[in-house]
Amino acid sequence: MPVILALDQGTTSSRAVVFDGDGRVVAFDQREFTQHFPQPGWVEHDPHEIWETQLEVARGALRNAQLSASDVVAVGITNQRETTILWDRVSGKPVANAIVWQDRRTAEACDVLRARGVDELVRARTGLLLDPYFSATKIAWLLDHVPRLRSRAEAGEIAFGTVDSWLIWNLTGGARHVTDVTNASRTMLFDIRELRWSDELLAAFDVPRALLPEVLPCTAEFGTTIAEHFGGWIRIAGVAGDQQAALVGQAGFAPGIAKNTYGTGSFVVLNTGDRIVRSEHGLLATVAFAFEPRRATYALEGSIFVTGAAVQWLRDGLGIIQRSSDVEALAREVTDTGGCFFVPAFTGLGAPYWDPYARGTIVGITRGTTRAHLARAALDAMAYQTADVVAAMELDAGLRLAELRVDGGASANDLVMQRQADLLGVPVLRPACLETTALGAAALAGLQSGFWPDLDAVASMWHADARFTPALSAAERDAQLTGWRRAVLTSRRLDDTKPGERPPPQSSRGASTRTT
Repeated sequence: MPVILALDQGTTSSRAVVFDGDGRVVAFDQREFTQHFPQPGWVEHDPHEIWETQLEVARGALRNAQLSASDVVAVGITNQRETTILWDRVSGKPVANAIVWQDRRTAEACDVLRARGVDELVRARTGLLLDPYFSATKIAWLLDHVPRLRSRAEAGEIAFGTVDSWLIWNLTGGARHVTDVTNASRTMLFDIRELRWSDELLAAFDVPRALLPEVLPCTAEFGTTIAEHFGGWIRIAGVAGDQQAALVGQAGFAPGIAKNTYGTGSFVVLNTGDRIVRSEHGLLATVAFAFEPRRATYALEGSIFVTGAAVQWLRDGLGIIQRSSDVEALAREVTDTGGCFFVPAFTGLGAPYWDPYARGTIVGITRGTTRAHLARAALDAMAYQTADVVAAMELDAGLRLAELRVDGGASANDLVMQRQADLLGVPVLRPACLETTALGAAALAGLQSGFWPDLDAVASMWHADARFTPALSAAERDAQLTGWRRAVLTSRRLDDTKPGERPPPQSSRGASTRTT
């Protein structure tokens, strides 16, 4: 049975999923890996553990499907974005732990660059905001803090990659140092109009060009796996960052389609076609996907740093649940949060606030507050943060969303999805296949290899499994959002020396100009 193997390397786990010709899941495997927090605001991963767990689950998924390398038409890869890895080109060994996208250690460096006016150059060339979230300042930090690393990088001895590049390097036995256009667009070093590395940005961040991988479209020949990994070679034919892959998996090929992926963080992505929309409300313009060189489809994105990670904190930090899946049952023990709001700004706030100095806050606690109220507040925070991003997105794009397509772990939670529909005031659609990120990676590989003939064939595999319709009145929705935004303001005042400056979006859904 010919299949596509999708490798889905995420922030807290590595997954592999086998898909058949109808886009159905044949088998999968998953392993969590270690999160390292060496200092407050710092988040690291061991690159060896990323690679070893990803290889292990890829083999496990094929074993579970009772298939071999000869059955796999192609491999597609999707990955946590912005996470930064540097390694020795000769030995293939990492020079340090990976600095994860959530890491905020370069916040002050961003402040210095902002004072020099680099933020406007970043916006103009990349569509991004100058923030520690992205790769450029992480690369510079490693170059300046690992002994002799900068001189070795300038001599061409060191390679930089986001996680996709690191996986491809290892899968091909060091034969290919490549990335795709979506991952490149998240480094703060890539010109999204010209679709090439920017010499101006490399100079601004003091990053040597010799570090960088070759950039390919999302559908391309990225190399072949060496035989020792799977008992035979397999072509690597599709790559995209996780949120762009999820948009593909949600069949978001037309302008106006939006999706939200609920994972460690949450990411709302709106297809804007061939138009790069410059955001005035705290969103990012980014590459959605590219199927050929020098031509891309673009998107608006709202990046929320902590959603599912808040549930993990309830489990690991407070111990009020044993498994993440227990949170819905606990939250349903109460009818609401009892006036409690939980702002999970563990690593600052992302879109639409972009405040790296904000910190996690719980407000409205009384003697009557229970662990069930905290669980419900953590789930509500997912929906509130998404509502903030959608409000900003509608203002920037000049449209009103007709619906929101959802995926990721928390999309299986009916309580969260109903709250999301209530707070947005539009239907929320959950697809039959929740593995949309992996499906997107598979689709890219399948399109390149001819496993699927065209985009219509990929789009035909998307089907809605559940539809959640709003049940709140506009007045109730506005009152609840007002309470939430007051709580957000509290979280941003915890550090009086570095107050956040971006106000919350205040869009009226009736004021938007058109409907998708």
